[in-house]
Amino acid sequence: MIDRRTIRRGLKVIAANDSDVARALERVGHPEPRIRPPGFEALVSIIVSQQVSTGAARAIMARVRTLLPELSAEAVLALPDGALRAAGLSGRKVEYATGLARAILAGQFDPAALAQQTDSEAIASICALRGFGHWSAEVYVMFSLQRPDVFPAGDLALQRALQKLKGWSNRPDADQARAAVAHWAPWRTVGSLFLWHFYRGAPT
Repeated sequence: MIDRRTIRRGLKVIAANDSDVARALERVGHPEPRIRPPGFEALVSIIVSQQVSTGAARAIMARVRTLLPELSAEAVLALPDGALRAAGLSGRKVEYATGLARAILAGQFDPAALAQQTDSEAIASICALRGFGHWSAEVYVMFSLQRPDVFPAGDLALQRALQKLKGWSNRPDADQARAAVAHWAPWRTVGSLFLWHFYRGAPT
């Protein structure tokens, strides 16, 4: 569990090996944990959050939960046509959510089995689903499986935070960002939480 105590322990290790993090930590403090229960609802929430603001994603998920108090694969597939669209999902996201539900009911995908897989195996399993790219899979592994050493290098906010943290003139690409935090292992999830926190809270 990546709770406040774990975050402090991980950032202590990172800061000891990265003076930029040590200085920034004094300025903005520690991030809060992000813990999402694993399973179907978390995966649907990730679909909803793709390419929309955090506030919009919360509003849509609130409507989905009102529509389906028990958010399960069976319940999604039992909905009448247009119900998820009316809740705010795009047509493409409805396809992703119903595809996920069908994969689960067909035995092609088992969210519970992810807990027994390595980080890379779990990411690959999720990426095999339509509508789930590497970022979506990494977010699930970080926050629902609570794995401590995942870094979603393609995340734009993380790249911008790393640019600001390091004082670089250009935003790093995914490969450059991944290389820049390699020495944060085995705490790169904690480091990611810190970068998001730093990006929001650091003075411009």
